[in-house]
Amino acid sequence: MSEWTLSLTVDGPERTQALAERLGARLRAGDLLVLTGELGAGKTTFTQGLGRGLGVRPGIISPTFVLVRRHPNVPDGPRPGGPDLVHVDAYRLDSAGEVDDIDLEDTVDSAVTVVEWGAGKVEHLADSRLEIVLERAVGAAPAGGAAGEPGQEDAAADGTEEEDAEPRRITLTGIGPRWAGGPPPLEPPGESSARGH
Repeated sequence: MSEWTLSLTVDGPERTQALAERLGARLRAGDLLVLTGELGAGKTTFTQGLGRGLGVRPGIISPTFVLVRRHPNVPDGPRPGGPDLVHVDAYRLDSAGEVDDIDLEDTVDSAVTVVEWGAGKVEHLADSRLEIVLERAVGAAPAGGAAGEPGQEDAAADGTEEEDAEPRRITLTGIGPRWAGGPPPLEPPGESSARGH
């Protein structure tokens, strides 16, 4: 299975969203994205940027308590006829079987599916996936190392609490035939990156 890795460092929520927006503009129906990061790392903020790039209806918030939110494409938006965004929070799901219970297979081929906390739970949904790890670049525990409940990040992403502007390291890993050509171009001038293989 082909695989590549791209790491970028961005400052603050606006640049996180801008990077995600550039990625969202390159996504297509059937793409599966698995987001990993500690609480407050910016997973929902990243998804908001993806939504802008996809041209879906604004108002993306974390699906923490409903598990799944579907955001439809806006017909007169930047990508008329583009795919919808299905946004999943798998934090409270313990297994791939529980993921199957929420019927993502019904939309995974016709929408872009973004799953927060999905590592080890959703890989069976598609032959290809884009794994995205968001980490505080300085002074934080490694991604996935935080304890606690989701919700703190949700407040920040909803604008009810200021998300910190600490730099974030965003690592994308493309897996499977969809991503065999390598990473999509995402870097505007002034952002640092490091590619691996």
